[in-house]
Amino acid sequence: MLRRLIGRFGGQYRGQFALVVLLQAVASVASLMLPNLNARIIDTGVANGDTTYIWHAGARMLAVGGTQAVAQCLAAVFGARLAMGIGRDIRAGLFDTVLNYSSQEVNHFGAPSLITRTTNDVQQVQQFLLMTCIMILGAPITMIGAIVMALREDMGLSWIVAVAVLVMVVVVGIIVSRMTPAFKRNQESIDRINQVVREQLSGIRVIRAFVREHRERKRFDVANQSLMLLGFRIGTFFSLLAPMVMMIMNASTVAVWWFGALRVDSGDMQVGQITAFMTYMIQMLLSVMMAAMMMIQLPRAQVCAGRIMEVLRTPSTVTPAAKPVRELPMTGAMDLTNVEFSYPGAEAPVLHDINISLRPGTTTAVIGSTGSGKTTLANLVPRLYDVTGGSIKLDGVDLRKIDMDLMWSRIGLVPQKPYLFSGTIASNLRYGNPEATEDEMWAALRTAQAADFVEQMDGRLDAPIAQGGTNVSGGQRQRLSIARALIKKPEIYVFDDAFSALDVATDARLRAALAAETQDAAVLIVAQRVSTIRDADQIIVLDSGHVVGRGTHAELLDSCSTYQEIVSSQMSSQEAAA
Repeated sequence: MLRRLIGRFGGQYRGQFALVVLLQAVASVASLMLPNLNARIIDTGVANGDTTYIWHAGARMLAVGGTQAVAQCLAAVFGARLAMGIGRDIRAGLFDTVLNYSSQEVNHFGAPSLITRTTNDVQQVQQFLLMTCIMILGAPITMIGAIVMALREDMGLSWIVAVAVLVMVVVVGIIVSRMTPAFKRNQESIDRINQVVREQLSGIRVIRAFVREHRERKRFDVANQSLMLLGFRIGTFFSLLAPMVMMIMNASTVAVWWFGALRVDSGDMQVGQITAFMTYMIQMLLSVMMAAMMMIQLPRAQVCAGRIMEVLRTPSTVTPAAKPVRELPMTGAMDLTNVEFSYPGAEAPVLHDINISLRPGTTTAVIGSTGSGKTTLANLVPRLYDVTGGSIKLDGVDLRKIDMDLMWSRIGLVPQKPYLFSGTIASNLRYGNPEATEDEMWAALRTAQAADFVEQMDGRLDAPIAQGGTNVSGGQRQRLSIARALIKKPEIYVFDDAFSALDVATDARLRAALAAETQDAAVLIVAQRVSTIRDADQIIVLDSGHVVGRGTHAELLDSCSTYQEIVSSQMSSQEAAA
């Protein structure tokens, strides 16, 4: 999975990767030359007292050492650029994929998990690439070269090399096999703790209102303790690696000096050869240790790459057409014909056989009890979900065949839970129209009954807005969201319970102002309050996903028992008839 991920995003870095490999190869070859030069100085220059040879050989060692240092530095620079570039591209790919997801895929993965995959998981892959470029690429060359050079120095000590490598491979294999499942659980624990923290920060007022701080603290402690224990287990394995490697290296060193001294005493070796053999063996064991570090990082990177690829490979259920329609007449007429919708895994559809026509200059309202499918219907109109049966047509063309940017440019949505982005009031309003002037923004604010409180804020249009709009009230967020949709001037407006946080007087003034502003557009209002929708040209009554009533307020009072029940629960008989 890691290979596929890197192959998908690393194609443009092949030349840079080849350069890093070349530089690491140069550095490895240089490091292999140094012990041999050192041995010659000892056996030839020092033994014979030839200072000229010592100076010449020393100069060569300095040149080789300098070449090694420069090559390693350049490899580190280019390797870091490569790793950071691929990490940037993976994050961008994840962001683009998630941005095209429908609500269905976002709910499937969950926002905390998507955040973890875009940040922590990408960082782990990036760290693995960085270690590979800086430390690992030269290790195979150094290890193989060190084995060859050591055997050239003396075959009699080759058994020490074989035993040391075998022991180290076994130790590293045992540690890596234990760490792989721990890494997977560790990333899942990060998901859980992100979810708990996100829920607690978002619902802090509810937690305090119901005095549930103790329970939430326990939830966090459980998630935090789980992450700590997994981190402790992984850290334990890491801590075992270094002393085990050092023990093997020290034991190998003692063996080389012990048995090498015996061979020097018998005249089979020289002192310089022992020094070179020792250096080559240390280089070889260090290369094995670097490979071990990669093997430890590899399982974690594999797990993270798998989680990333899971997101990248999950297609959105709302997909663009292969040959989308890019031009439509500017009428704004929409028809819902025999619409049916089912959530994945649901036993029964949420909506059944829905037939509604939205026409410019008319207002259509949808009302019903909780769970009747009102919000689902509102989400189908801007294609946040795709219908599972029937069709929705805009200006006579199925939404699934229209270019998505073109379709969304025709629809202005005010969601049930209005969301404001961090920035200013002006920056949030310009989400609807980036070119909106101050006069247009103030006009939209006046229509949305938001001008009064904006004028009282420090900075007015430049007044700061916190993430999510948490520094303004719920009613103010709704009015700012309505103003944002009005600035867009779409052909179709969808208000999904967008007046629920407003008092009755503000609601009435807002609807009166909207009537003038949206007189040429088709308006769909989803509401709970009868007072909000009683003046609509057409009212659709939903019950358990079925249309059980259709008509004006007066017509439904006479013909629809479900509507009568809703009205009687909210208004007196005099108010309903008025």
